[in-house]
Amino acid sequence: MSVDDAWRGARELVVRIDGSGDSVAALAYPDLVGEPAVGDRVVLNVAALERGLGTGGFALVVALPDHLPADPPSTPGHLVKARYTPMQTMVLGVDEQESEHYGTLLDADDLLGLPCVVADLHSALPAIIAGLRHAARREGLDPLRVAYVMTDGGALPAWFSRTVAALREAGWLQTCITVGQAFGGDLEAVNVHTGLLAARHVAAADVAIVTQGPGNLGTGTRWGFSGVAAGEAINAVSALRGRPIAALRISGADERSRHHGLSHHSLTAYGRVALTRADVVVPDLSASPDPALAALGVQVDLQVTALGGHSRGHRLVRVPITDLYDALATSPVELSTMGRGLAQDPAAFLASAAAGVHAAAVHLESTGRAPLPVRIRDGR
Repeated sequence: MSVDDAWRGARELVVRIDGSGDSVAALAYPDLVGEPAVGDRVVLNVAALERGLGTGGFALVVALPDHLPADPPSTPGHLVKARYTPMQTMVLGVDEQESEHYGTLLDADDLLGLPCVVADLHSALPAIIAGLRHAARREGLDPLRVAYVMTDGGALPAWFSRTVAALREAGWLQTCITVGQAFGGDLEAVNVHTGLLAARHVAAADVAIVTQGPGNLGTGTRWGFSGVAAGEAINAVSALRGRPIAALRISGADERSRHHGLSHHSLTAYGRVALTRADVVVPDLSASPDPALAALGVQVDLQVTALGGHSRGHRLVRVPITDLYDALATSPVELSTMGRGLAQDPAAFLASAAAGVHAAAVHLESTGRAPLPVRIRDGR
């Protein structure tokens, strides 16, 4: 075994398989299994790897049988995550009695208009922040403070995400809050609601972004996908009097008809699951000088009318994409969604960046400054 790479909370290993001489890439989380060293024997879980599933294609280290970690020190906190599995871990919740923030969150009940961008896929995260930073820079402002609320629809350990680690290191992301069964963030919370409240009242975020961790479960059916939780997050933001902003999942390169143009995931999550009104951000692709993007924009404009006709009357907010491609190119992490980068599927990232631009406008508006110019089409 050799250690090939490392980032916050994770170690990438090359492991030689006994008997065959073959090698596989594996991932170890030191907080769970201890710190691996060259020459250690490892016990691997290869179920997803053998089926070709999962983001990254890694085997996962279950144990270092000859190099077991020391017993963890006695620390405060009684939130058990990955509950009742052999790898369950106990963490200190930001909202529990032993937390220094318990008094702050004890009766917290209001996001005070905090703009909260909700997305389906983890890959939207850096693109949303790129849009936020571009909008702030255009207005001569310092970068906005961003809290990422990571739900448990994909990877459970935040450590799995190189994106989060790199965004934190680059100063693009100030706080990662893991909620539900997800763990490993800067702050831990019981659910999306307390995670959002922690973003506002503990992390002092200007903007919160809510999406699942890396990975995405889907069965090809109308309802069988983990991104359904995006609609539930819209409801949570509204219940706490935040400002829900829906980032659309759009693709010009996905060969599956249900995901080409506006994905059925967005139509289902925001059109059926979301029971409250949100700002649905529509990138103005139809105005692009690129004929392919312009044609895709015409298709998306037709598809998105279904959300404008939503029973709660979503606001369709049209955001220009001028200079957003250049803004996306500044990302400190490689942009990739479903195996495609910015050059292969620009619409996917432009849609997310446009949601970031609108979130910056909402923040400016809430602080009494002139909002950025956007065009709004009321859904009702």
